[in-house]
Amino acid sequence: MLVRFSDIYIGENMTIKKEEGMTAEKILTKHPLGKSGRNIDRKKYDTLKKAILSALRKNDLTHTELFSRLNKSFKGKFSGNISWYGETVKLDLEAKKIVERTASKPQKYRLKPN
Repeated sequence: MLVRFSDIYIGENMTIKKEEGMTAEKILTKHPLGKSGRNIDRKKYDTLKKAILSALRKNDLTHTELFSRLNKSFKGKFSGNISWYGETVKLDLEAKKIVERTASKPQKYRLKPN
């Protein structure tokens, strides 16, 4: 369902805003603890989601290992704070049950088995 409010269109987990003749597609993220999510640029979300899932396909990673890889991969190639966007996307993937935390010490992230 798409609802129009003036020049703002809202669909399920997505907002498209018209800004100065351009359309910026946004996605409303979720939080695993039910806290309010964040509206972020769809392209940034998709880019970081792909990188996180790719990294976790190979190994379970600690928070430090995961974010070290993200920062190394995107340094100088990403507009915005890689760690902030990465954390926001990671939390969304946890809320959607795509990524989970292990019970090990130190805690690691992994793809949730189907």
